[in-house]
Amino acid sequence: MPHVTREKPVVLLTGASRGLGLELAKLLQRTGRYRLVLTARASSLARLSAECPENEDVWHHALDVASPAERFELVDDVAERWGGVDVLVNNAGIMVRSVAEHIVEADRMHQLEVNYLGPMDLARLVLPGMRKRRRGRIINVSSVGGMMAMPTMTVYSASKWALEGASEALAYEVRPWDIYVTLVQPGFINSSGIDHVEYTSRSRDAAAAPDSPYRAHYDYMSNFIEKLMRLSPATSASVAKKILRVMERRRPPLRVAGTVDARVFGLLRRLLPRQLYHEVLYRCLPGIRHWGPHQLPSHVTPRDS
Repeated sequence: MPHVTREKPVVLLTGASRGLGLELAKLLQRTGRYRLVLTARASSLARLSAECPENEDVWHHALDVASPAERFELVDDVAERWGGVDVLVNNAGIMVRSVAEHIVEADRMHQLEVNYLGPMDLARLVLPGMRKRRRGRIINVSSVGGMMAMPTMTVYSASKWALEGASEALAYEVRPWDIYVTLVQPGFINSSGIDHVEYTSRSRDAAAAPDSPYRAHYDYMSNFIEKLMRLSPATSASVAKKILRVMERRRPPLRVAGTVDARVFGLLRRLLPRQLYHEVLYRCLPGIRHWGPHQLPSHVTPRDS
């Protein structure tokens, strides 16, 4: 990172035990240019240690990003050990799969705590030190779900849109201190991420029930997303390299497309008239003729059609 007074800037990376977070942790360690604070849930620290062992420049710290007490303790511990955070990478996140009708308040808050409230609170906690040093980077890993919403991802899209709006406001607020905020927006990544999708209790039941009015929504969208992930040329490693390049730019932009499809979706959103844009997306939804009142009889599955 340019113009940092310390020999090795301190990078705080959340969600470092798997996927994009783990690839970024390994990449940063290989550079030898940073001190790394790698966080994961306590139950995942053993996996992190096996993949990216601790040394004098790599420190593992347990963190449930949804816990205010653990967030405060983490930032306090980093300040005491290494003098504070120069680069915050808010990577930890979850995806809750559900239509709006199958979400209750607890589900909503669970998604928002991890994807929006936790990351923005970590930013709040590291900012006093960054302002004092008049340097800093805050990189929030967003998603194409933060620029375009998809059915069965109601509360996930809400969390990413909230993160996008708050990050944009924050970018204006802290720029006078040479602190830059960047949203990295990956699209579909060829990874096992689909295996870690969470369902609400109601959406899990509805996805399995033959007579559910939303059965086709869940079935078609799950198959569609899994297929796009398998076909995507983007990997966790390629997105990690993009994040590193953003970190090391003198004046990083506010938004960076993490994958090619994210760039395409962004262009469609900007170039098409809004009404046409939404109509095109609706008509492109997988199996849309079978959704709702037009869905298939319960003894026929979408794969048979």
